[in-house]
Amino acid sequence: MKCEELWKIFKDENLTFFTGVPDSTYKSWMSFLDNKTGKGLTNIIASNECEAIGIAAGYHLATNEVGIAYMQNAGLGKTVNPITSLADKEVYSIPMLLLIGWRGEPGKKDEPQHKKMGRITLPLLNVLEIPYSILPSNEEEARMTIKTVKNKIKNNNSPYALIVKKGTLDPFISTDIEEEEEYELRREEVIKIIIDNIKDKYVIVATTGKTSRELFEIRMMRKEQPKDFYTIGSMGCASSISLGIALNSSKKTLILDGDGATLMQMGTLATIGYYKPENLHHIIFDNHCHESTGGQPTVSKIVQYDKIALSCGYNSTKTIFNRKELMNYINVIDKIKCPSLAIIKVRKGSRSDLGRPTITPYENKISFMKLFQDET
Repeated sequence: MKCEELWKIFKDENLTFFTGVPDSTYKSWMSFLDNKTGKGLTNIIASNECEAIGIAAGYHLATNEVGIAYMQNAGLGKTVNPITSLADKEVYSIPMLLLIGWRGEPGKKDEPQHKKMGRITLPLLNVLEIPYSILPSNEEEARMTIKTVKNKIKNNNSPYALIVKKGTLDPFISTDIEEEEEYELRREEVIKIIIDNIKDKYVIVATTGKTSRELFEIRMMRKEQPKDFYTIGSMGCASSISLGIALNSSKKTLILDGDGATLMQMGTLATIGYYKPENLHHIIFDNHCHESTGGQPTVSKIVQYDKIALSCGYNSTKTIFNRKELMNYINVIDKIKCPSLAIIKVRKGSRSDLGRPTITPYENKISFMKLFQDET
């Protein structure tokens, strides 16, 4: 089904308010939302899925209409609290449509971090007592489904889930010309420079998505044993994982984070600043987008991570725009008082042949923990 066809169905049902966190399952739809925002629809970019539920609830309170909160099924787990304590029929009884991408659908090949949630997505909705339908790929069937869903939402005054399988929507090519800031550095180039210069002095925790994938491939290309922690799921948790390591080890710890992941769990900055680990350096690659799900924008263009980190208790911050500034930072990193934050502005994009870690998450855990054996 074409995105334009789906939009016409939503519009006919007065479902024109969207908010959420993008998912690669329906990245064509996310591109469509970006392209059409302000042209009859509203799309509010949320930092996390709980926030999206709150925004959709606020939309209903102000308009008495039904909002759509979109997310990957991994994000459904995060929304259990606001769904059950805010939107539920036994609390405020707030109608909304949950548009959920089905990663890890049983019988379909997917990455390890999606398998369990894929398997339990529908049972979880049953436990939450949220009715659901699967979005058909045929326009007429989709129209009938969405019309029925809208009526049920309005009649029951409670959430309803619409599940989107991979391949349901056709690709969407935007005709708008994107104005991008052409930063000098690319993320993979920066990762290479970092590991070339810090050698084995630091343990590295990399955020979910392409950052972990690039770091792993660099190790493989150099025929090195993987010695880092690749956070393949749990978006936004690389910083808290690193804090737990730094507080319980004397090893210098380096976080390779992303702007979208940082926004998703920004409260961790305050926790790091409060406990002030003296061995923790935090790096954020800021390209203003959720690159791993298709390059959808984040709100990081207006975020001053340096000022936020300092106000949260970090001891030092640095914003880096080019290779010279990066080298200056790497050359003095051992002398910088921790916790520290470096925001590295990088270009959007990655290699088209970028692979994925070839070791299992459990194997990664075991090899990473060996780095700490001399401390126990």
